[in-house]
Amino acid sequence: MARVLATPGVYIDEKSAFPNSAVPVPTAVPVFIGYTEKAIMGKKSLLKVPTKISSYGEFLEFFGGPPKVKYTIEADAAVGYKLTADKSTQFILHSCMKLFFSNGGSDCYIVSVGKYTDAPTGVVGADLTSGIEPLLKEPEPTMVVIPEAILLVEESTAKGPDPNDNTKQIDIVTRDAQGAFDLQVAMLAHCGLDMRNRVAILDVPLGNLDLREDVVKNFRVGIGQNFLQWGGAYYPFLETTIVAAEELDFSNIVNITGDDITADAPDFADKLDDKQKLIAAANKAAFETDTTAIEVSSLATLLYKNLREELSESLISGKRAVEIHEQIVKLDTFKTGIPDAKADEATQLHQTLLAVSPTYKELMKNLRSSMNLLPPSPAMAGIYSMVDNTVGVHQSPANISVGSVIKPAVDLTAKDQEDLNLPLNGKAINAIRTFPGKGVLVWGARTLDGNSQDWRYISVRRTVIFIEQSIKFAAEAYVFEPNVSSTWSNIRALISNFLTNVWKSGALAGATPDDAFSVDVGLGTTMTPIDILDGIMRISVRIAVTRPAEFIVITFQQKMQTS
Repeated sequence: MARVLATPGVYIDEKSAFPNSAVPVPTAVPVFIGYTEKAIMGKKSLLKVPTKISSYGEFLEFFGGPPKVKYTIEADAAVGYKLTADKSTQFILHSCMKLFFSNGGSDCYIVSVGKYTDAPTGVVGADLTSGIEPLLKEPEPTMVVIPEAILLVEESTAKGPDPNDNTKQIDIVTRDAQGAFDLQVAMLAHCGLDMRNRVAILDVPLGNLDLREDVVKNFRVGIGQNFLQWGGAYYPFLETTIVAAEELDFSNIVNITGDDITADAPDFADKLDDKQKLIAAANKAAFETDTTAIEVSSLATLLYKNLREELSESLISGKRAVEIHEQIVKLDTFKTGIPDAKADEATQLHQTLLAVSPTYKELMKNLRSSMNLLPPSPAMAGIYSMVDNTVGVHQSPANISVGSVIKPAVDLTAKDQEDLNLPLNGKAINAIRTFPGKGVLVWGARTLDGNSQDWRYISVRRTVIFIEQSIKFAAEAYVFEPNVSSTWSNIRALISNFLTNVWKSGALAGATPDDAFSVDVGLGTTMTPIDILDGIMRISVRIAVTRPAEFIVITFQQKMQTS
């Protein structure tokens, strides 16, 4: 209602010269859920509190550093020994954050579901699932990533008949990834049912195994049929360079020493001649028999047994063997840990063993390889962010190099990828492959709903989310405005102006804006008189979203010579 002019004087009346505009919502904001060393900002606990950060330094400040992952050395008849990770120490979110930032990641949210010390048995599915609930009140994240879902795999070993010889019994390993699948189903439901403004980036559990192990088949069965358009899956795992060699030493081994080997040094000297070789065939035979009898039960026994084998095969001199043995014996000092007062001594021993023991050097290499085997989802979250910030959300996050990666854990061929990309059930899995001269590339851009013409591509799903959310927030300014033609004209102009800018950015297809989109609102067009009486304003927006050229077919044909 116009102001009543009753008192003489000068009155100011301002009029808006420009209409409201729609502001593009952020698209490159993933949220990571997992375990951290700490979760505190000042004196405020950040446990299960979505916290926005923009750098790796902020992650270290609020959530701490990496865990001390421990491995147990066990005897293995085939390769001599095997490393088994202690699940109570195995947490990978910290390494995954480094992988995210090294692939172009920037702003993101962290939901810490607990500290390393809060999970005495390791990663728990219920804990990770509980980290999803706080996101219901956080509208900004556009991607949900839970890389530690891959740790929810139960393995058991039992004796069974050898497929090649029924008379023999062999160890048969059974793996159950149902815990991981349950969590991933919850992620898809959160994105597609509860929020509808974000997508889930999923890893194929046991993605370090090749296709013959049915890991892809089991994944497709495990994730079910619901909300598939709201997620994209990637395979295989990645062999990365995230964990540096300097971060590892013998303290990462649980069983550093076992049987007493301190009295065996004279055994070397007694059986050596002036040339530092084993004296006689009889002595050598006895020496080799004793060596074979040594059971690998710790780091020290592994190094000691291999040292004796090298001496027996004359790969090293006896004098050198005695010197190396002296270093192995020193490991007993640190079997319960490394006191601060002896940190320098431990570092010196580690460096010495690297220099003199090929077995120890190989062990540290295998240890690093195991810790650097990471799921692809954090790298993909970084690539999504990088592509969004440099090109736009409409650009497919594919044909992009993956940083800080040596190679995929499984080498895939074009033939291997056929079923991954175009399965009969439509549950497409995007491959990460190595190409000669190009490196490691993301070579897939589909959602899990590959049979849908509408939502087949990740870029289409995310572009539509971006447009929907941007228009939604802009339209909130018109809630409770009169449901009349002037309001309809204003909101139509607002949406049309926004979509014109989206079209100019390349996200919509068409030679003109009229070809790219249409906006309808009004009585007799999108609404009935009953709608207006009920307080409903209906707006119809139609858009032609650009789609990736996934298959480029070039036809060649010879022609007759004409001149």
